[in-house]
Amino acid sequence: MRSNQLNFKQQLAEQLFAKATTEPLVEPTAQQHVSEVDPAADEQGSNKYRTIWISDIHLGTPGCQADALLHFLKHNESDTLYLVGDIIDGWQLRKSWFWPQSHNDVIQKVLRKARKGTQVVFIPGNHDEAARQFAGMTFGDIPIMENAVHVTADGKRLWVVHGDEFDQVVRYAKWLAYLGDTLYNFALTLNRVLNNIRIKLGYPYWSLSQFLKQQVKNAVNFILEFEHALIHEAKHRGYDGVVCGHIHKAEIKEVDGLLYCNDGDWVESLTALVEHPCGKLDIVHWPHRDLPVRKQKALAHTVAE
Repeated sequence: MRSNQLNFKQQLAEQLFAKATTEPLVEPTAQQHVSEVDPAADEQGSNKYRTIWISDIHLGTPGCQADALLHFLKHNESDTLYLVGDIIDGWQLRKSWFWPQSHNDVIQKVLRKARKGTQVVFIPGNHDEAARQFAGMTFGDIPIMENAVHVTADGKRLWVVHGDEFDQVVRYAKWLAYLGDTLYNFALTLNRVLNNIRIKLGYPYWSLSQFLKQQVKNAVNFILEFEHALIHEAKHRGYDGVVCGHIHKAEIKEVDGLLYCNDGDWVESLTALVEHPCGKLDIVHWPHRDLPVRKQKALAHTVAE
């Protein structure tokens, strides 16, 4: 029996490695609006949106794509910026301290936006839940809120919340959530190794964790239950839709007659939800590893003006 288990694990590992190193992956867009952006374009200009939502940055972890986020913040302006939870990863920082200059630069850039007139709203998630005790207070021109209501330019009332409150594992089995977080970080480490190989072979970025989520039926069911739970609560509160994060899966779709929006993450997908001046919502995908190495190093030590 033990021999069969080892053979199964070895075969699974070999299949994952083969898929990751030989097959270019095109991420499914489903029925959603996705904008592909070239970060090297228009170095002096920037996109201007009515609203930007970002979440699940996980500053304080090696998996955080702080350089790419800093570049995104430099080239995308908005009247309002929502930080929808898991901005700083307190879970990982308690285990071991990891805080490079690029992570500090992201914080400074957000604070600078707030000082220059952008309305920045921080809604803590489960990884930065310690900040929830300060809900209703303002720090550095940034209010901390448990949740918010956003009215789009075309009149839709959207409930903005991180979403962990509707994750049954986080609510009722936190030890399992911690275990899952540890396994997820291991997958990210393996993911970096696989993608370094893919880059050398000329293939684009490929997400191991997203692949596993798509293959595991329980993970798919969990996401569907999460979406419906949020929509049910938004409908109960009388809203037209919900904007959330938490599950690292960017999406815009209609669920039970309401609008479901997830802004994704800045660990793997590098996505943000944006509202255009007319009220139209899009998911912006910021490409992986498109910045020259020299520019990445410069951005890691300099906050864009």
